[in-house]
Amino acid sequence: MSIYDTWELVVGCEVHCQLATHSKIFSAAPTTFGAAPNSHVNEVDLGLPGVLPVLNKHAVELAVKAALALNCTLNMRSVFARKNYFYPDLPKGYQISQHDLPICEHGHLEVDVEDRAVRVGITRIHMEEDAGKSSHMSGAPFSLVDLNRAGVPLIEIVSEPDLRHPDEVIAYLKELRSIVMYLGVCDGNMQEGSFRCDANVSVRRRGETELGTRCELKNLNSFKFIKDAINYEMRRQIELIESGQKVVQQTRLYNPDKGVTFPMRDKEEAHDYRYFPEPDLPPLVLEQAWVSRLKEELVELPAAKRQRYQEELGLSGQDAAVLAADKPVADYFEAACVAPKWAKTTANWVIHEILREASADTIGDFALTPAHLAELVELIETKVISGKIAKDVLGYVLESGDMPAKIVETRGLKQVTDTGAIAAIVDQILADNPDKVEEFRAGKEALKGWFVGQVMKASKGKANPQAVNELLDQKLS
Repeated sequence: MSIYDTWELVVGCEVHCQLATHSKIFSAAPTTFGAAPNSHVNEVDLGLPGVLPVLNKHAVELAVKAALALNCTLNMRSVFARKNYFYPDLPKGYQISQHDLPICEHGHLEVDVEDRAVRVGITRIHMEEDAGKSSHMSGAPFSLVDLNRAGVPLIEIVSEPDLRHPDEVIAYLKELRSIVMYLGVCDGNMQEGSFRCDANVSVRRRGETELGTRCELKNLNSFKFIKDAINYEMRRQIELIESGQKVVQQTRLYNPDKGVTFPMRDKEEAHDYRYFPEPDLPPLVLEQAWVSRLKEELVELPAAKRQRYQEELGLSGQDAAVLAADKPVADYFEAACVAPKWAKTTANWVIHEILREASADTIGDFALTPAHLAELVELIETKVISGKIAKDVLGYVLESGDMPAKIVETRGLKQVTDTGAIAAIVDQILADNPDKVEEFRAGKEALKGWFVGQVMKASKGKANPQAVNELLDQKLS
């Protein structure tokens, strides 16, 4: 019996996406990651007296694009608010965020989980500034604070508690990450913290309607850690309830080395932060014409690409998902797929050969360009070369940068399609191996593959495989 037969997991996600701007949300300081500590700060970031924040228009533009892509209702008038709390990496003593009137609300995202659609509600997206970063030195009586990240623009995407399994959570987060990366809203780098998730986890007995007490798992920065942390937290809460104890509402951290969550602090409520409107910023008012222009600029998103690849190009759902997951990979595939009738072959080469040598981050600079691949696929489909020889050609392209057709010509790699020449090789192989011929005719049909291999070896891979198989069928019958 599965734990899910008697218990129901309930998860809602709060995803922080650092916006891909060159400067911070309220100051002109740069947002470059990895600079020397406290080198990318100015008076606004430090909260010095007498300075005022100025809203970054590009940050608003990226937030609006995310809202449109996630089917949200834009608030044409939204308000910034001060979220008050004390922490060393928050110089002002408050964070500028949005509370009662965020930039958008009431969206949704549909994701595929094991061939079923799961609709996840988006409660709201709000804009805010990031905090700095504290480093706690082991055994040291002090901590180090780097304020380079303070003021970096964020959107927080808050989902409804609609997720019922860790696999659904991961599918939702992967789709969300793909979308913000497609739009250029966020670079999606989880290791650098530009895409990070807080998961609100609770459990209830199967059939109950009231939500259980939730715990927030903070700053999970890999899909594996997110899944492992939720699995552990689910079991921890169930064990507490089954032993007659209560789940305490907490913020918890995940220790990947031990595979456990542990308490960070009791979970705060909104009133703990004493939100009030930010007096130094006027309301954010959006113009409909500007929003309409941004909507027209939206690129084709992953879900639409997957559907198009399947319906127009005849790709499988799995292949379409791999190709559409990362925009650089999708762009490479589409540039290489010059003939839709050869889309399956092109997709196969991108997935199984190109992505073995390159990643989504490097495919744009890969030595085998889309033009190289398009020509290579044409040589395969027009039977100038075999698939096996094509893999050799790939290696030669990576070495020299020459076009595949030139390599095939200069190296004499054209496929042998002359059935007379192939028949002569087949006859020689059969004559040299009479014992194996008898074994095959006695019922050991697996030997056919051996004969094919010998013919291909003798022809140095140039014999047309289809012709080889047909001739062997004739001569071994």
